[in-house]
Amino acid sequence: MFRTIIKRARVVNEGKTFIGNVLLEGERIGKISESEISGPADKIIDAKGNCLFPGCIDDQVHFREPGLTHKADIHTESKAAVAGGITSYMDMPNTIPNVLSQELLENKYQLAAQKSLANYSFFMGVSNDNLVEVLKTNPANVCGIKVFMGSSTGNMLVDNRQTLEKLFSESKMLIAVHCEDETIIKANSEQYKKRYAENVPISCHPLIRSAEACYKSSSFAVELATKHHTRLHVLHISTEKELSLFTNSVPLKEKRITSEVCIHHLWFCDEDYQSKGNFIKWNPAIKTKQDRDALLQGLLGNKIDVIATDHAPHTLEEKTQEYLKAPSGGPLVQHSLVAMLEFYHKGKIKLEKIAEKMSHAVADCFQIEKRGYIREGYFADLVLVDLNSPWKVEKPTILSKCGWSPFEGHTFQSKVSHTFVSGHLAYEQGVFDESKKGQRLSFLR
Repeated sequence: MFRTIIKRARVVNEGKTFIGNVLLEGERIGKISESEISGPADKIIDAKGNCLFPGCIDDQVHFREPGLTHKADIHTESKAAVAGGITSYMDMPNTIPNVLSQELLENKYQLAAQKSLANYSFFMGVSNDNLVEVLKTNPANVCGIKVFMGSSTGNMLVDNRQTLEKLFSESKMLIAVHCEDETIIKANSEQYKKRYAENVPISCHPLIRSAEACYKSSSFAVELATKHHTRLHVLHISTEKELSLFTNSVPLKEKRITSEVCIHHLWFCDEDYQSKGNFIKWNPAIKTKQDRDALLQGLLGNKIDVIATDHAPHTLEEKTQEYLKAPSGGPLVQHSLVAMLEFYHKGKIKLEKIAEKMSHAVADCFQIEKRGYIREGYFADLVLVDLNSPWKVEKPTILSKCGWSPFEGHTFQSKVSHTFVSGHLAYEQGVFDESKKGQRLSFLR
């Protein structure tokens, strides 16, 4: 069994930070101690006081495989994720073909077993007419069911109320939802097309995919979940108004309705469309500064439970089209942890809160087996970060297949130096070891 000792790390875990040593034995964490760990070791890493976090778990990515591999694929994007400190991810079903059968779902797992450097799980997709297939999904080895209650990339809109009622009443699994009201979006879109014809400016994006559209759809999902006592997870909250739908009055493990915020909704606001254009075009749209600031407070106050990326690459050619033709989405997995650490450097969030929202809470929310914490006996998914190692995002540093980032030109203060995936040192100081692949996540349900 390969033994690794990480010495003198600033361990950030479960609401505390302390200088400690961690022994990895094979895939697992063997010992955590504030005293020196003795005994033989195949590798010793002197952390020199750098921060050791539990590996980040990203509950919403689009790695584009199968069918859209000109944009991204499981190998390239999992590599970018590992370099960014993400050791596990959950991928969405709007690939080509859409993942609407158990056979297609298992095909994705087989691809990941061959190609993914990080641990993985895949959502089962829902359409208006595949409910029988959806209800076959195994809660022990599939992260959840994904419903697009608003159209986005892939045209998987579920707008049949009868289908939704049946799904919410019969599913025993976590249902993750994209919430934007299609009727409102279409009406807004027509309004701005009348004004601008085909030259609608990107600044209209948050007005078309409006706060009203988000709230109407999110509140409908919460209404259904409350009615049927469904386990609901609302993805990428983008507005202050939606915060009223969620509670912080009970611990996360007792919540039936949870929510997520994404990096781009915490970082950017509508003022940034002028300089960033389509490169920050996401669905739901990035909205006002007031919304952005409220989302951070909602996160800190535990109305929002987890941080994710909605990593969704498109090619430069696609993103540089005029607004109405440019697809929504962009790459974020490589920069999500260091982006949150920028908030730490600005005094806006504590290190322990970052570990909670990017690791602990995701593991609890999805009931992931023995991951998301630095605990003896748990899988050794770990990230070592130098908080004082500035680096600039430039094209040669970008690992996502699309080759661009909304953070290009930004200098981050923190840098990921080492990433362990199930005990395997997959990334060390810019060098990858791809001799071992990530594992399929399992769930205690």
